[in-house]
Amino acid sequence: MNLKKRKNMKKMITKVAITSALLMAMSVSMQAKEKVYKLKLATTWGKTTVPLIDTTYEMVKLAEEMSNGRLKIRVDTASKHKAPLGILDMVKAGQYDMGHSASYYWKGKDINTLPFTSMPFGLTAPEQYAWFYHGGGLELMQKVYSKHKVLSFPGGSTGVQMGGWFRNEINSLDDLKGLKMRIPGFAGEVMAKLGVVVTNIAPGELYTSLDSKTIDALEWVGPSMDIKMGFHKIAPFYYTGWHEPASEMQFLINKRSFDKLPKDLQTILKVSMRTSAYNMYIKNYDMNITAWKNMLKDNPDIKVKTFPKVVMDEMKKSNKELRDEVSSKSPLLKEVLDSQDAYQKKAREWTKMSDYLYLKDNLK
Repeated sequence: MNLKKRKNMKKMITKVAITSALLMAMSVSMQAKEKVYKLKLATTWGKTTVPLIDTTYEMVKLAEEMSNGRLKIRVDTASKHKAPLGILDMVKAGQYDMGHSASYYWKGKDINTLPFTSMPFGLTAPEQYAWFYHGGGLELMQKVYSKHKVLSFPGGSTGVQMGGWFRNEINSLDDLKGLKMRIPGFAGEVMAKLGVVVTNIAPGELYTSLDSKTIDALEWVGPSMDIKMGFHKIAPFYYTGWHEPASEMQFLINKRSFDKLPKDLQTILKVSMRTSAYNMYIKNYDMNITAWKNMLKDNPDIKVKTFPKVVMDEMKKSNKELRDEVSSKSPLLKEVLDSQDAYQKKAREWTKMSDYLYLKDNLK
């Protein structure tokens, strides 16, 4: 074989080798793109806890559709895993890759998680979303949850929650002394300082407890979820909210599970969570509108009330004392609360101009 033929043969072999390498690389790339990643998610909610459970399923559907089937998430409701208030522990341990719950449920384990759901007299839902995504709130949430080796993202807001159903009207602080009420969390501690006998009762027992006068009042959510419970049929006084002005749910993700996902699937997952969270907020708003009309149809004698100023002033005072007490024990909690306070102060001027004054001038 002469020199020219040898050179041509060498070129041909090189081309074949390059082509084979390219084909192999393309094959590996296509296989990587087509790999299906399967995650397991546990919720605090049962199948009928609408719209909270809907948010979970919508997120799962969005993630699978946007990933063209490469990201599949199995949802286990509370009736299956039997630990509705164990979501953080299960995600932290890797038993589940993800969870959908509410951050203030973990205050007994980590007091720093409390403010990411809602705080009495705190941010409204639009203000809180702005704080999360543009005011440093999301970064603070990751800072709090980093020691648990999980990530946390906003998971849907109920907006302002109502102050509760009362059998009797509240006209003074004396009317709260000895009153038996179901109201959990930080708000329960505030009410306890005002003399309320605070109790926590399972959801399935709330109606019978109120009907049998085992309790005198209870707080649940708002018309969208209260209507199914039937409270409006036995307690005529419906008080406006103060304790949870922007109750935000949360998506939890095990950090190792998240890091194993390709970058594009990480982005798809975050977009799916953010979209479904906002959709829950507007869906619940619509449900409140419809449910409130139906409540009034069932019981036209419902009286919407606001707590008297003397009661509200004492609530605010007790709330500040409790906040100062718990934040003095945790610099990280103080950092989160200070951040929320600063953002609220900055945002409230615009909230007043845009929403409050508009409504004030047009609700005559």
